[in-house]
Amino acid sequence: MTTIQVEPQALASWPLLLARIALTFPFWESAVDKLLHFQGAVAEMTHFGLQPPTLVAIAVIVVQLLGSILIIARLYPWLGAGALIVFTTLTIPIVHHFWNLQGIERLDALHMATEHVGLIGALILSAMNATTARGAPARYEAAAAARLR
Repeated sequence: MTTIQVEPQALASWPLLLARIALTFPFWESAVDKLLHFQGAVAEMTHFGLQPPTLVAIAVIVVQLLGSILIIARLYPWLGAGALIVFTTLTIPIVHHFWNLQGIERLDALHMATEHVGLIGALILSAMNATTARGAPARYEAAAAARLR
């Protein structure tokens, strides 16, 4: 009978990868949707008064995709998190300005804004765990593997 040996460090990397993918899902999914329906993305920017709408739509797609990739791939994840934090923070006064709305629109915008605050908190934690030191991801995964033992 053949036995397959799996290093604990390899096991620890899968949950961390899945966590990074899940954390960034709202961003990369939105960017992919905007790419697939670019005219809709431009219309969305126009709806929120962002000018020029085509350029803003392109910038949003780039920030959402690049920020997500940097986090998922662990390439300057603090930079990716920072870009997504700024982006998400800006959406609250631009898109989810509940203080200017009434009724169900106010409630919907309030819920979206509070969810964005939670996502910003998760991105801050992600940025705090990142470092520019070489080899840091391996150290994080080794520490996570040690906790699994």
